[in-house]
Amino acid sequence: MTPIIKAFEENKSTAIIQPKLLDYKRKDYFEYAGAAGGFIDKYGYPYCRGRIFDTIEKDKNQYKDSDIFWASGACFFIRKSVFETLNGFDESFFAHMEEIDLCWRAHNLGFNIKYVEASTVFHVGGATLNAINPKKTYLNFRNSLFTLTKNAGGNLFFIVFTRLVLDGLAAIKFLSELKFSHILAILKAHFSFYRHLSSLLRQRKLLSQSKNYYQKPSIVWLYFIKKRKHFDCL
Repeated sequence: MTPIIKAFEENKSTAIIQPKLLDYKRKDYFEYAGAAGGFIDKYGYPYCRGRIFDTIEKDKNQYKDSDIFWASGACFFIRKSVFETLNGFDESFFAHMEEIDLCWRAHNLGFNIKYVEASTVFHVGGATLNAINPKKTYLNFRNSLFTLTKNAGGNLFFIVFTRLVLDGLAAIKFLSELKFSHILAILKAHFSFYRHLSSLLRQRKLLSQSKNYYQKPSIVWLYFIKKRKHFDCL
């Protein structure tokens, strides 16, 4: 706790802090849920320093204290005043990516989010829903679209349309792996998104948006086409 408290005290503009997240079962590797702090691309796909999609890096103390875009819900600290200003988590998310939505809204109001290396947490991943559960796929895809629609600046139609195309490619990948339940989960996520679209657009009008929210335009392109698997290679 001491490094976290010190970081808050040193910079009053810091609103949210994430510690280093390591895997409880493999303690020398980062944990999937947040690793060394999160970022997001133009189309709403999240990734971390130390974890991009299914590639998880070994912890070699390579990621130092830094500003990040989002802090993992597995473990983060937030100033009470900021949490109240943001009206907390969006309860419509239920689970998965609600912390990214919270952090995105914080960013759009001008708050800073940081990663503090000196504080370490060992996380048991997949306790709510494991990776093979199609409900996890459903929530991740749906809630990512929710977050993108609420918070992304720029041409929302183009961004969301491109994202839907990329989700279709993800479904084809699941098809090649014969994971039919996950294809159905993506379809259900999209139908749920369409049902909630009018409500999301109303929320969007009440929130601030930022055009400069992403570090890389497309993490999908960099990872799957350019074969850049580690954060330092992006």
